[in-house]
Amino acid sequence: MSATFRRVWLLPFLGVILLIVLLQITDRVGPVVRLEGALVPWSTLFVGIVIQALPFLVLGVTVSGAIAAFLPKDLLARITPRSPLLAVPTAGVAGMVLPGCECASVPVSQSLMRRGLPQAAALAFLLAAPAVNPIVLVATAVAFPGNPMMVWARLVASLLAVVATCWLWLAVGKQEWMRPQDGHHHDGQTRATVFRETAMHDLLQAGGFLVIGAAVAAAFKVLLPVGVLAFLTDNVWAAILAMAVLAIVLSLCSEADAFVVSSFSTISPTAQLAFLVVGPMVDIKLFAMQSGAFGSRFATRFMPLTLVCCVASAVIVGTLMFGQL
Repeated sequence: MSATFRRVWLLPFLGVILLIVLLQITDRVGPVVRLEGALVPWSTLFVGIVIQALPFLVLGVTVSGAIAAFLPKDLLARITPRSPLLAVPTAGVAGMVLPGCECASVPVSQSLMRRGLPQAAALAFLLAAPAVNPIVLVATAVAFPGNPMMVWARLVASLLAVVATCWLWLAVGKQEWMRPQDGHHHDGQTRATVFRETAMHDLLQAGGFLVIGAAVAAAFKVLLPVGVLAFLTDNVWAAILAMAVLAIVLSLCSEADAFVVSSFSTISPTAQLAFLVVGPMVDIKLFAMQSGAFGSRFATRFMPLTLVCCVASAVIVGTLMFGQL
């Protein structure tokens, strides 16, 4: 066994083998724990959400690892206009070409700032990359087969929120609020090692939030009183605010969030859109990461601004594209 295989691929390989063995044991022996009562529909919903979302999550972290390992770090800086006003929408659209999960976008934006990209443009990439990349849009289309307009609504509303947030930050933000720190370096490591470390880090972190989010969403569906769901169905503004708060709390990976919110099929599409727009840009883990990367003075100002722009954008686009709040 070569040293490269042991160092880079042994752990993922053993993980796959262990999963296959566990599946074989379950198939022959049957379930180890038998569920009863409300746990039966909960487990069905939970497993369904995870299984639907997992392929897109794996694809997303694979792309993230490939970008870290093989793409030049200064590529976006080279193709972005120097004018901050023009750089913001350019960097936002570049998020569709150079996708990354929320966790990866923070260190990438740090790297872009260190290479001379305007601050607002780097922040536009930070917000846009996890929100409008092709993997997220395809996952949204799969999660909403009966509402294909949701894909376009998510794309338009997310880009609008990114541009509005960063242009407003150009007007009100102050340089002293930002305290960039050195990111994680891969100097001296092979591309295979960088790919493996990045992909596994993102998978473990995002996968954990996916499991938690799927469990909470399934619990909401099973345990929430019918009256509460009926209230959210009949009161669109309450549903929009509830979905925005839920997105912040669940902190889901953007490749998986559409499968979670699609399970709330009775609420307004605009409220579902608010969940999809807010989640990739504003959540608990992102607040912690932005505070660590850029300082708490930045995070406590930038994230509320982002939240307001995300909710406003979702309401505007949802009203126009769905014909209702």
